Amino acid sequence: MSRQNEAIMLSPIPILLAGLAVVTLVFVVAWWASARRGQPVHGRPTLVATLMGFVTLFFDTLGIGNYAPTTAFFKLMKMMPDELIPGTLSVGSAVPVAIEAFAFVAAIAVDPLTLALLVPIGTAGTWFGARVVAQLPRRPIQIGMGFALLVGAVFMLMTNLQLIPGGGEAIGFSGSTLVLAAVVNFTLGALMALGIGCYAPSLLVFSLLGMSPRSAFPIMMGSAAYMIPVAGIRFAKAGRFDGAVALAMTLGGIPGVLIAAYVVKSLPLQTIRWLVVVVVAYASYSMLSAARARASASSDPAAANG
Repeated sequence: MSRQNEAIMLSPIPILLAGLAVVTLVFVVAWWASARRGQPVHGRPTLVATLMGFVTLFFDTLGIGNYAPTTAFFKLMKMMPDELIPGTLSVGSAVPVAIEAFAFVAAIAVDPLTLALLVPIGTAGTWFGARVVAQLPRRPIQIGMGFALLVGAVFMLMTNLQLIPGGGEAIGFSGSTLVLAAVVNFTLGALMALGIGCYAPSLLVFSLLGMSPRSAFPIMMGSAAYMIPVAGIRFAKAGRFDGAVALAMTLGGIPGVLIAAYVVKSLPLQTIRWLVVVVVAYASYSMLSAARARASASSDPAAANG
């Protein structure tokens, strides 16, 4: 057996991808069963919803995340009752996000040990940490994360301007840095229970720890690709989602993520570092804005009940 074949057999990456394929297949079967039961009704996908899926999942692949802008679009267009939004997001995003993970894990260099450790730990954070985090008040966490990301964006900006040292090009972690990255990924996975996206914090922390931001994409996409289909299975079985909109998101999102993945893989590393600054700054603004909106709703009984 050649050394190349031995390396492939020893690499955990094929196992991770095979596991992701199984999870995604189970999700698709659960969604198909839900559609056959007519729960919920799956109408014809509209052009507007399909274009929305293309745009939001395109930017999701760039690291911005699609939950916040898609939720805002749903509310603006009054596309569905609020209680169906979480399920529609999970069901509609599951397949495109799985494709994101396949595209990045298979094509971007990342240390196999780092990937094999951080992806399951991030998923475990969602499963186990969510029970605790879901009981915490969302607004203080949004404020803390928002300001932390803002400070991080400033540090990344200073690094890009070469005002402070930084901007590593490592494709993985080792030793205490690997342990720290694992703790961070577990925590970010748990925070997803509060609707706080993990893409921007992952890009920021891993970059500041010396990893090439390009190599951070397979880790954060791989973690999300396991989390979202599992949530989608639960919502599909319960029928708590808008079938037509979820299908439109999927149909529009698949070409969106494929085009965006090609863009990320083709960009020079320095350009990706500037992209990280934009992504983190946007995430900071989104979290602080959401916290302010939540405070306004709490102080206005009519808004809170609306």
